[in-house]
Amino acid sequence: MTSKLLVDPAELPGWLRPLIERAAELDPGQFGWPRENPPAEARPAAVLVLFGEGAAGPDVLLLRRADGLNSHPGQVAFPGGSLDDVDRGPVDAALREAVEEVGLRPEGVRPLVALPELHVPHSGFRVTPVLAHWVEPSPVSPVDPGETAAVARVPISWLTDPANRLRVELTGRHAGPAFLVPGMLVWGFTAGLLSGLLDLAGWARRWDRADVRELDEAWRAAEEAEDIGFGRT
Repeated sequence: MTSKLLVDPAELPGWLRPLIERAAELDPGQFGWPRENPPAEARPAAVLVLFGEGAAGPDVLLLRRADGLNSHPGQVAFPGGSLDDVDRGPVDAALREAVEEVGLRPEGVRPLVALPELHVPHSGFRVTPVLAHWVEPSPVSPVDPGETAAVARVPISWLTDPANRLRVELTGRHAGPAFLVPGMLVWGFTAGLLSGLLDLAGWARRWDRADVRELDEAWRAAEEAEDIGFGRT
């Protein structure tokens, strides 16, 4: 599967255009996932990678799942979930889930490109990341606190700051990229996708890949990170 470009990149803001142009020609193995197609039995899902521009410059929308959930409690994610029968495809699913999770107004969002499916073996999903531009930002907050604990517009400049980057090591698994965000530790699938997109866009800065921490230690560092008030709700 290849990327599906949904707009003319020439119509986009200059800071976003290079990412979308490169994403349109993305190699499915770009982010370190297997190059082969996901197995047919993997469940289709989609996530919305929503880029906006706020007071601190370009940003991306993230949410933290509620601690009481049975699946991936407390983890940071993009809005998204499984494709339902009502969805016409991954773009519809990603937008619908964002409405249900954070109260997003979809009319203010312009989908830009659907990336190749990424197989996430441990969860059994084949996920289509949908990159979008938040043309007319709307207020967002957890719709159901039992599912979503917090929502944040995280500046790209925060994510690319070497002081906020590290790798997290899980027992029996290789270390993967992670980001320290005040009150949020971004790791796993979300961090891997974010890291790949920062590299693809040319936004990434050199950071210390030798800084490897266990998950609990990394969580403590995220909880202690200075809250700069960039829109977490």
